[in-house]
Amino acid sequence: DTFTPINRNAFPAAKAAVDCVLTATDGLLAGRRTAYALVRPPGHHAERRSFGGFCYFSNAAIGAQQLSRRGKVAILDIDYHHGNGQQDIFYDRNDVLTVSLHGDPSFAYPYFTGFEDEAGVGDGAGYNLNFPLPEQLDGPGYLVALEHAIKRIREFRPDYLVVALGLDPAKGDPTGTWSLGPRDFEANGRAIGRLDLPTLVVQEGGYRTRTLGASAKGFFRGLLGS
Repeated sequence: DTFTPINRNAFPAAKAAVDCVLTATDGLLAGRRTAYALVRPPGHHAERRSFGGFCYFSNAAIGAQQLSRRGKVAILDIDYHHGNGQQDIFYDRNDVLTVSLHGDPSFAYPYFTGFEDEAGVGDGAGYNLNFPLPEQLDGPGYLVALEHAIKRIREFRPDYLVVALGLDPAKGDPTGTWSLGPRDFEANGRAIGRLDLPTLVVQEGGYRTRTLGASAKGFFRGLLGS
C-alpha cells in the first residue's frame, strides 16, 4: 500500500527491527523476565505473504515463533489497529494464542480483518481472539476489555507472553480516536504484569511524539511494578 514504500532503506531497517526482536528473545530464553524491542518499522500488519500499514516483517510473530520452540506463547496486541499479521501467521496453530484489542474494522485500519468471528481454523480453532472496540473509548472502558483478554490468556496457561505494544490508543494520536493517558497505560501495564510471565514487549504504533514518552513510561511503570 502507499503507506509502506519500498526503497533502498526499507530492507535494512526492517531487518534491523527483526534482529532487535531476536536479541530480546534470546534474553528471555536465557532467563530474563522482561525484554523490550524498541523498533521501527513496526510489524504487526505484515502477514505471511504480504506487507503493509508501515510494516514489512511481522516482528512480534517472529519473536513468538522463536519462543514457541520452548513452550506455549500468547501474543497480546494492544495497538489501536488490528494485529492482522500475527493472526494470519498463527491462525491454524494451537501452541500460540493470538489476542488483539483494536478499533472496530468498520472504521479502523486494516478494515477487512479483526472481527469477532475470526477465531482460527483447524488446530487453531478457538486460539485467535479479537476484541473490536468502539470508536470513542476512554481508559477505564479499555481496561474492561483488556481484563477479558487477560482472562483468556490465563486459561491458555502460556509459558511466554509477547506484547505488541501500540501507543496509538493515546489521546490525540493522529491515527486513532481513543483518549488514553499515561495513567491508563500504567493501569494496562499493571494488569498485564499480574500475569507474571516472561514477557517480550515489541514496539508497534504510536505517532503523537509529544506523548509517546509519557505513555511508554506509564506502561512500563505498571508492567514492572515500579
